[in-house]
Amino acid sequence: MKKITILGSTGSIGTQTLDVIRKNPEDFEVVALTAGSNVQRMAEQIKEFHPRYAVMKDAETAEELRKIVKDSDCKVLGGMESFIEAATLPELNVVVAAMVGMIGLRPVIEAVKAGKDIALANKETLVTAGHIIIPLAKEYHVNILPVDSEHSAIFQCLNGEKRGQVETIYLTASGGPFRGKTREDLKNVTVEQALAHPNWAMGAKITTDSATMINKGLEIIEAKWLFGVELSQIHVLIQPQSIIHSMVGFQDGAVMAQFGTPDMRLPIQYALYYPDRVFLDGERLDFEKITEIHFEKPNTDVLRGIPLAVEASEIGGSMPTVMNAANEYAVAGFLHKDIDFLQIYDMIEYAMKYHSKIEHPNLDEILAVEQETYQRLKKDWRTA
Repeated sequence: MKKITILGSTGSIGTQTLDVIRKNPEDFEVVALTAGSNVQRMAEQIKEFHPRYAVMKDAETAEELRKIVKDSDCKVLGGMESFIEAATLPELNVVVAAMVGMIGLRPVIEAVKAGKDIALANKETLVTAGHIIIPLAKEYHVNILPVDSEHSAIFQCLNGEKRGQVETIYLTASGGPFRGKTREDLKNVTVEQALAHPNWAMGAKITTDSATMINKGLEIIEAKWLFGVELSQIHVLIQPQSIIHSMVGFQDGAVMAQFGTPDMRLPIQYALYYPDRVFLDGERLDFEKITEIHFEKPNTDVLRGIPLAVEASEIGGSMPTVMNAANEYAVAGFLHKDIDFLQIYDMIEYAMKYHSKIEHPNLDEILAVEQETYQRLKKDWRTA
């Protein structure tokens, strides 16, 4: 039986991870759950899964939860040190990193140092600190198991293959809700339109990132670190049906692809059971009904998330942190209807333009750059 901590249990990936565990109770024990401020959902999860620890973002939300679950044996804690404690418990086998944002960095790094395998759904971990995480994982003999559907697909295609024989990674994308739109079309789009993803059910921040294609840019940086390839070896293809989740081309001309329905439980379950596969209920592909599989080149002149992320990665050092932090800040502003959709790109460009790169940032410097980026945008962007 695998013992698991879920960092970010109340979000989209966290709740789907618990659904996998719910269907396989004999294989998993939930030791600890962590969340931000969704006290009610956490209380429901405690009641169902009986974790020994539950951690909220701060003392106030922890106290609120404590009152609701006072009859439970669950120990309720709050704050970053408790997140780290939950990620490094001696009995753990796997830590599911499903927290949104850079709040997951410290717990994941400490979990790696504690020798815990990481089922990784938190993009920011590798985007901002891949130069720290990947060497640490090798040093501590830890598996980084991708939960993102595209990276899981690549990981599956590479299973049993030699990484040095990879020629090209084809990272697929649905294109999001604004595929085929012009810049003029996007001037007045609403939050509701941005959140209407055609294929996937995800949280608001990730769905917005999919609409801007920043999500795919972040995935390019992740793939570079996860699979040890150059940026020039990673190509994004729009595959609107979300049937092919990604592909790998090898130096002999062979291309391997992972097909499947758009169900996030598949990559989650694959990571939790790796290297084994077990039954997963749900819809199966009916190949007799698939009359064609369509590919497109992404329109990066309109949806500029990919070139912005690639530029940040090429500059390197602390610039991916700036790009990521600026995107987080801008997306929050868009979701609160404080800025327009296209201004997300403008804010990212502004933050990157005025940042002085740190060549090899440590964790404290990464977190400081994040805060500096927020402050620069809050103070100066409107007047620029």
